[in-house]
Amino acid sequence: MKLVIFGLTISSSWGNGHATIWRGLCRALARRGHRVVFFERDVPYYASHRDLTGIPGIELVLYREWDEVLPFARKHLSDADVGMVTSYCPDGIASTELVLSSRVPLRTFYDLDTPVTLRSLAEGKPVAYIGPAGLGDFDLVLSYTGGVALDALRTWLGARRVAPLYGSVDPATHRPVPAEAAYRADLSYLGTYAEDRQDSLNCLFIGASKRLPGQRFLIGGSLYPDTFPWTQNIHYIRHVPPPEHPAFYCSSVFTLNVTRRAMADMGYCPSGRLFEAAACGTPLLSDEWEGLDRFFAPGTEIVVVHTAGEVVEALTMPEEQRERIAAAARERTLSEHTAEHRAVELEEIVSNVREFEIA
Repeated sequence: MKLVIFGLTISSSWGNGHATIWRGLCRALARRGHRVVFFERDVPYYASHRDLTGIPGIELVLYREWDEVLPFARKHLSDADVGMVTSYCPDGIASTELVLSSRVPLRTFYDLDTPVTLRSLAEGKPVAYIGPAGLGDFDLVLSYTGGVALDALRTWLGARRVAPLYGSVDPATHRPVPAEAAYRADLSYLGTYAEDRQDSLNCLFIGASKRLPGQRFLIGGSLYPDTFPWTQNIHYIRHVPPPEHPAFYCSSVFTLNVTRRAMADMGYCPSGRLFEAAACGTPLLSDEWEGLDRFFAPGTEIVVVHTAGEVVEALTMPEEQRERIAAAARERTLSEHTAEHRAVELEEIVSNVREFEIA
């Protein structure tokens, strides 16, 4: 297939979770013989933190203005098999109009932020990347979130055919590596600051750091405000580039996953960080949400925590038990949650939609 994608970013992992996911998935698609053309608006805050300039087999089109790139985008769509618009695409409305007016066989929208999209709609807030017609004109709507989110996309936005396409990991990038002193921690957390994660982060991470003043806690990620409740034993790294993620995880006794409130409320929302850390062989602590057991088995592949006390208890776990949990999570990830698995799933989804159209 030839896929033409209009997305947020693949070139910069700064302050977003899209780039790393797209890199792994696009590499897997290229390995399987597909061609991907990714259109990304060249905005200053990503340009100044760009950590990827190209992927073999993938054509990255950086552009400043939509009108300038429009003829080129139209040309690529003319012989594409799939035209795709994603959530948070800066030119989401314009690219939607282009894809829907083209003759591309499969017109697709991929919402990598479904609970946030639906929460905004429920609160009456505008969604900049979805037009007033909703999603009913697309042949297929993919969602990073499963469960009730799929029904909501049909009910609220008129999506006709919906399928989940969850996050994944590229095991060639995320794998066990030697620990590094700069990233050493008893508990780490990797993620961009988000206000709707803060209550959980306060409870699980900040709360545990206060109870264990002699242990080292580490946060990696951008956009943390000056008002963040730092403690003396919490260390901070403003940005951890994707190539450094394995060292970050592998230098931790445990790493913590905290889910954005809208996603946790909806469930079936595995962060790509879960799969990354698991592939690196790092034991996982996570908040709880519906559907978590669809991806990892609580107690044997992941440790679910609800309070600072449970985090503290987990950090005293015997090393043998900790290593057993980490090994089980890595095995589960490599057998079910790699970018290669998602590429195959995407192929099957596209094939099923095509067969339905022909029938």
